[in-house]
Amino acid sequence: MKVLIAVDGSESSLHAVSLAGRLLHAASQPAPDEIAFYFSPLELKSKLRGRSPAVLDGAEAGLFDEAKSRLPLSLAKHVRTILGTQSAAAGIVATADDWQADLIVVGARGASLLTTSSPGIASLKAMLLGSVSRAVLHGARQPVLVVRGLPPADCVLPVLVCHHEASASAVAEAIGMLHWPNTTQGRVIGVAESLLAGPLPEWLEKRVRDPDTAAIATAWEQEHTAELASLGTRLTAFQNLLPSPFRQNAPVIVEGNPAEKIVACAKAGGDALIIVGRTPTDRLTRWLLGSTSEAVLTHADASVLLVPVEK
Repeated sequence: MKVLIAVDGSESSLHAVSLAGRLLHAASQPAPDEIAFYFSPLELKSKLRGRSPAVLDGAEAGLFDEAKSRLPLSLAKHVRTILGTQSAAAGIVATADDWQADLIVVGARGASLLTTSSPGIASLKAMLLGSVSRAVLHGARQPVLVVRGLPPADCVLPVLVCHHEASASAVAEAIGMLHWPNTTQGRVIGVAESLLAGPLPEWLEKRVRDPDTAAIATAWEQEHTAELASLGTRLTAFQNLLPSPFRQNAPVIVEGNPAEKIVACAKAGGDALIIVGRTPTDRLTRWLLGSTSEAVLTHADASVLLVPVEK
């Protein structure tokens, strides 16, 4: 697998390198994963304007050396370094295509410091997520791993995988390409979103004495039971497509708004990484209803791997 990691010397980009190093194959057999560091020096050049080229060259070399130090030695010694000539976002997307990368990894600068659910702060989180990472997400054809912070290297790696019928195959394929350490604790979550999903509403429960209303209540409960049973079956089949660490725990089934439930489940479980499919939607739908993947990325405190699904 070929992985392009965007670096800029920030702590968030170094966290991105470290997490990617834990999820890649370092063994020589069948073959180690290939890594390329991408750095766009345009901003650095503006800050060092008037300095000699040697100063700029030294800064670039130091940045790449520090990033390499965050990788296992077997991966670090084969890293390719790429200096971009475009703005960071455009350069990352174009380089990923030219190099035929299978995965893009970027850091989410600043977002992990904000944990409140206030709408105003949520907008600020989206802004601090960075124009670069968000532009890469919208422009890339490859899965994009947006990294927020990093659990200790010797700690359990809790991962939450989100199931959706439209993205299940793509998500399973992306997960299968990565190396999951023995400390991985994977869970799969599915959200029931049917029109009649959820327990019998209180207003309807109070009126079940009326025969017509009782029939509606019965249909509601049957739909609810059938939806949960069907979702459970699909989740089990989905788990069977995933590596062993994701088949050890029973699937998590919740009901309600998908993004809200996924974020809440990840927070309650202390998950360090959320994996979610990014299904194609038109602009009007995104504007009216929002995107589950975008909402998870904006509101979650964990790192997020977004897997695109082709139309």
